[in-house]
Amino acid sequence: MKARFLNLFSLRSLAVRLLILCALGTTVTACSTVAKVKTNALVTLEKVSETTGIGNNPDDPLEGFNRSMFNFNESLDATVLKPTAQAYQTMTPDFVQTGIGNFFGNIGDAWTAVNNVLQGNIGDGVNDILRFGVNTTFGLAGFIDIASAAGMPKHRADFGQTLGVWGVPSGPFVMLPILGASTLRDTIATPIDFKGDLLYSQTSTAVKNSTSLLKVVDKRAAALDAVSLIEEAALDKYVFIRGAYLQRRESQISAGKREEQE
Repeated sequence: MKARFLNLFSLRSLAVRLLILCALGTTVTACSTVAKVKTNALVTLEKVSETTGIGNNPDDPLEGFNRSMFNFNESLDATVLKPTAQAYQTMTPDFVQTGIGNFFGNIGDAWTAVNNVLQGNIGDGVNDILRFGVNTTFGLAGFIDIASAAGMPKHRADFGQTLGVWGVPSGPFVMLPILGASTLRDTIATPIDFKGDLLYSQTSTAVKNSTSLLKVVDKRAAALDAVSLIEEAALDKYVFIRGAYLQRRESQISAGKREEQE
């Protein structure tokens, strides 16, 4: 009887040991599988980063947020802005579209003049003031661009560019809702640019809202062909827009610094 009990105890001990070994083996296998999956995931992410630059761009540490905002803007554009711009382009005669673009451009010349003076580009600032005066007076409030035909070139300058010329670093890339690509410096300057827009700051709320909406639609209509080309050519539209914006801003600021030194 005693021998039988010992044999039974031995069998139970052996079974327990086998269960423990199986459990340990399963755990080791699971850990090994997890480690392999993790390694493969890291390798995949690294390959994606090398190909697209995602997560490896020091100029865009907010890429996760920026891509979410970019997707929001793309959805808004696809459902509202693009169809409205296409209808506007179809229904509005070309000469009217040109006149509307000239009108908003003429309003912008006033703020451009201020920023060129602030950047030390006095000659360009005087040119911009003359453009604004001539087109406002003789060009039917700017609907006709007489100044360009008279040899007064058009410039574009904003307060973000002015800060850049003054030496303020751009900071990280930022994708703003509706407004699109920007940097931290340009984002900080945006409210000041709104204040510098005569239509936005010097008119009633009704005029401000209606002209702002028309300006957005007019700009989107003017960019229909360019955006279509980007969508067809770019493997990653977000990366393309980010790179193009940062290069363009750097070029504008470098040009402003050169003119200031001269």
